Amino acid sequence: MSEPIKALLFPKSVAVIGASADSNKLNGRPLHFMRRDGFRGRLYPVNPRYEEIDGMKCYPDIASLPETPDLAIVVVSAARCLEMIDALGKKGTQVAVIFSSGFGEIGPDGRALEEELLTVARSHGIRICGPNNLGLINSFDSMTATFSQYADIKPKPGPVAFASQSGAFGTGIAALARSRGLGIGYFVNTGNQIDITLMDVLKMALNDERITVAAAYLEGVRDADALIQLAEHAQKLQKPLVAVKVGRKAAGARAAASHTGSLAGEDAVFDGIAYQHGILRARNEEHMLDLVAAFANCDIPNGNGIAIVTQSGGAGALMADRAEELGCSVPLPSDITRKKLSGVIPNFGALGNPVDVTGQFLAEPRILKDSVRFVLEDPAVNVGIVWLQLMHGHGNMLVELFREIKAETEKPFIVCWLEAPEQALSALAEIGVCVIPATERAVDAAAGLIQYGEIINRLGSVQREYGVPMGRVSLNSVTHVPAIDAYERLKAAGIPLVDCGLATDANDISRVAETIGFPIALKIESPDIQHKFDVGGVILGLECASDAESAAVVMRENIAATLPDARINGFLIQSMSPVTTELIMGFRRDPIFGSVVMVGLGGVFIEVMKDVVFARAPLTLGDALAMLDRLHGREMLMGVRGMAPVDRHVVAETLIALGQFALDNSDVIEVDLNPVFADTDGVIAVDWLMLAEKK
Repeated sequence: MSEPIKALLFPKSVAVIGASADSNKLNGRPLHFMRRDGFRGRLYPVNPRYEEIDGMKCYPDIASLPETPDLAIVVVSAARCLEMIDALGKKGTQVAVIFSSGFGEIGPDGRALEEELLTVARSHGIRICGPNNLGLINSFDSMTATFSQYADIKPKPGPVAFASQSGAFGTGIAALARSRGLGIGYFVNTGNQIDITLMDVLKMALNDERITVAAAYLEGVRDADALIQLAEHAQKLQKPLVAVKVGRKAAGARAAASHTGSLAGEDAVFDGIAYQHGILRARNEEHMLDLVAAFANCDIPNGNGIAIVTQSGGAGALMADRAEELGCSVPLPSDITRKKLSGVIPNFGALGNPVDVTGQFLAEPRILKDSVRFVLEDPAVNVGIVWLQLMHGHGNMLVELFREIKAETEKPFIVCWLEAPEQALSALAEIGVCVIPATERAVDAAAGLIQYGEIINRLGSVQREYGVPMGRVSLNSVTHVPAIDAYERLKAAGIPLVDCGLATDANDISRVAETIGFPIALKIESPDIQHKFDVGGVILGLECASDAESAAVVMRENIAATLPDARINGFLIQSMSPVTTELIMGFRRDPIFGSVVMVGLGGVFIEVMKDVVFARAPLTLGDALAMLDRLHGREMLMGVRGMAPVDRHVVAETLIALGQFALDNSDVIEVDLNPVFADTDGVIAVDWLMLAEKK
């Protein structure tokens, strides 16, 4: 599997199928770029219309090539690609990059052609990158196998590996990186990804010791295990993996019959799995590059304390607010640190955190240098941010000052410099100082460093199993599992549920209720009514048999009036549970990630608040506890307004049990427990819904 990927990234010979002598044309640019940049491998243009291109012999067809090329770049029409891949396969080529468009991106006909292409490729064992892509770059080896405008300037090598499913946006991001002085060692556009994926190339690129951070632009995930294995590979190497994934607000989540299904949109699931497996998710391309710049230039801090050194009190306050919003600490300087600072900062400055050095440092540069050094020496500080603006007459001085600070300190720091001189930015990039051009973005980058340090500590040497994602299920093949059957299955798996029984009619209610014990809750049981509360199908706190029987008669009459076609199978009789903190728990079968477990703050307003978190089964105890830590309302678990605090470990164990139940019961598509009452004594679910495949 890895040999073709090696041939893709490190070819010794490259054939360009459909090459042109015109370097302005798409099919002429790869040859031009590789010749210009000094690619040391052998280049073979193939096109029967030329005898030579730029002094190189041009071959009439693939069969006439003097050797088997490691890599082929195919630049012909979509209709001719099958013929070219067949010929390359017969020649023994391991991998081909297909620039050509006109495949799956244009609709059903293109997808059919794509399938034919893949069939031909697999018959020869040749791997495909693309189609509909713009190539790749290994800037360490000057292998500029692309037609992108980004390559109009020779790509600069550097510690970043970047792969993108989007071509134009990907090269735009690469160009932004270059403008910030970030060198990209490997850039790959995977296009339609019919074979080789973004995960394949990044996993290989991360093995290069010169690469310290990987970045990805994702438009979707087809292979969950490949993504997770990439994340684990990056974690093993202690190299951050930063990803932008589109579709945060996509309406592509399937309509579902339970709360869990309605909330488990693809993006919410991806977000949970990314966190679970240590992928740092960026909001957009700027945020991604800010994180990449920080990782490329800074060591990883071992705590969450941020020190802010600024020439502006206003900017300092904004950064301090943002740091606390992100869960970072902004610690006050120790007495020792304050004493040191008082010896250098003017009386009209500020010795707290933020530290305000004032504009006096322009006359006395040591004020800034010593202030940064002193705060970084404070034991409570793990990363520093230095805020500046303009300074067009002081660029050289500041570059030298930051060079000295970097040499004299062990802790990482970020320079936030608004409207900095271009020459100073270039010089700082060369010496490995991270510069972020906006105030809150600098704090976000520092928080990213802290988050990755926490990822290292949280995941450590965790070894995971890989579940097999189950196939998509049509809603037409889904059935509601009777509540009493679901109760028995969940109870047997160790899921804590209130005592429950089924009365087939009103006359049977007293018998079941006496067995369970009063007071009771009475609920309608119908395969056509999944959210009973909404239709008056729930009555709580019934104290005796006669009250329960009367309530059942009224309930049945009301439902018959509003839902005359609803099938009624009887009444659920449940013991009453004290009302404590309400949670929702559940799992669903995701078509990409398999069984995913959910937890959130529950109750009737769950669809409005949507404070839920997902993770992939099976869960570790650390996974389950981290899910609780990520809830926006996590303080509710500590006990508020007279509520007892929640036993987090019992909640976590219940989530683990739900995940295991999901893996052990492949017929079950979704389970929804809502509400689940939780306090210091444990947890107990008082309502549940189970959906399964029809047999």
